[in-house]
Amino acid sequence: MAPLPFDLDLLRTFLAIVDGGSFTRAAGRVGLTQSSVSLQIRRLERGLGKPVFVREGRAVHLTAEGEMLADAARRMLALADAIHARIGEEEVAGTVRLGTPEDFATVHLADVLARFARSHPRVALEVHCDFTVNLLDGFAKGAFDLILFKREPQGRMDGLHVWQEVLEWVAAPDLAIRVDDPLPLVLAPPPDVYRRRAIAALDAAGRPWRIAFTSPSLAGLQAAVHAGLGVTVLPSEMVPTGLSPAGAALGLPALPPTEIVLRHASGDPSRAAARLADHIVQSLEAARAAAPAQAPRR
Repeated sequence: MAPLPFDLDLLRTFLAIVDGGSFTRAAGRVGLTQSSVSLQIRRLERGLGKPVFVREGRAVHLTAEGEMLADAARRMLALADAIHARIGEEEVAGTVRLGTPEDFATVHLADVLARFARSHPRVALEVHCDFTVNLLDGFAKGAFDLILFKREPQGRMDGLHVWQEVLEWVAAPDLAIRVDDPLPLVLAPPPDVYRRRAIAALDAAGRPWRIAFTSPSLAGLQAAVHAGLGVTVLPSEMVPTGLSPAGAALGLPALPPTEIVLRHASGDPSRAAARLADHIVQSLEAARAAAPAQAPRR
């Protein structure tokens, strides 16, 4: 099968005819003679094996195949122009200090940051993981250029919403808890957002509880739950193999979602910080679009 004739010059000439409405006007736009324009379109149609124009005197109209090609040609040329602009611009350089929750960084940011580092080798990333309260405190003191932090869903407030977390009560499948016993909790230490969310929900429901295990590490919490020490709270996408949602089985109250927000330092961000922020937003949007829709569960 012969390669398709998607030469960019042919596509630019084709679109010049579409936008100008005639071969004559297109010739002036692309700086060619009318005979050269006609030759390019014949090459295009020969390569496609289909006509792209219907000629009626001096007027031309797109065929069905021409309509399809026009839409695709605009997207291909826009992509080519964007690539050319990116390659031709001055390489971004500098240091970007990013603060982020440890669990979100572990699950969602490792590949995102690795791709950014490969495409921007002159940008030095300094990533610091901590609890949201500590990240906000450091941000206020100028310790970070960008932070990702957790908060209650608040709509359009300070910061850009980039992710929503559907929270689950999670336990080992064989965990046995008597109804009369306080619920053993496996949680991060204060001021962790999930800890506050879990305790507030249980207190509101009148369910007794006790802290059975505390660790600031996501891996440590998961290991304790695997071992059967108690119940924890995790975003649904962070529930590992071997653990399962346990809210319904244990009669636990539903947990409202949290959101992840991106915030820039005040003033004009550096080109490197702005580029990283755009990269994170676009990467998370793509991941969210690719993920199946999830409804909150008990």
